[in-house]
Amino acid sequence: MQVAVRIAEREVPAAWWSVKRTIDVALGAVLFVLSLPIVVLAALGIVLVTGGSPLFAQERVGQHGRRFKMFKLRTMVQNAHDLRDELMHLNEADGPVFKIRNDPRLHPLGGLLRRTSIDELPNLLNVLRGEMSLVGPRPALPCEIEHYDAYARRRLLVPQGITGLWQINGRSDVSFEQWMELDNRYVDEWTPLGDVEILVKTIPAVLRKDGAH
Repeated sequence: MQVAVRIAEREVPAAWWSVKRTIDVALGAVLFVLSLPIVVLAALGIVLVTGGSPLFAQERVGQHGRRFKMFKLRTMVQNAHDLRDELMHLNEADGPVFKIRNDPRLHPLGGLLRRTSIDELPNLLNVLRGEMSLVGPRPALPCEIEHYDAYARRRLLVPQGITGLWQINGRSDVSFEQWMELDNRYVDEWTPLGDVEILVKTIPAVLRKDGAH
């Protein structure tokens, strides 16, 4: 199923898309292999602490509104989604986003996995499968996209990514309006070289834990 996106796309050289995909496959494969021991250790920790499945597959919206299952390490208790309505009064985010800094649904290891972004390492599987890119707007939930206006929906014109301008400019510490501005800037200005620059800047942003909660 797709979420309709009816906005004119920015024209870029066809070779740019090929270069972007080549970077995704080549670097994504290397990162996947290097991160595998960390993912395995984190998964074992989740199993020992919670007794449940360590992996979590959640429906997200990708480029042009295509829906896919995004893989993550589970950071919340297993019935977390059912508790969302009960905790809505604690929501600290503006716009159609649900975010609590100290979310009570996190299991004992959840906070650490989020602050270090280890929970997002399985996203590399989505990159290798062609559902995501290393760089691009963060994939949103279908229920969030339903409330987007035309300006916010422009972010779906490009592949959704693991990291992007939002992640290196404050992440959850920026407002929804600023977030959409950053994503639209990426849509209007992205280049393969710019993607490499964002990837490089992601390293210190992750180490500083900028907006990671």
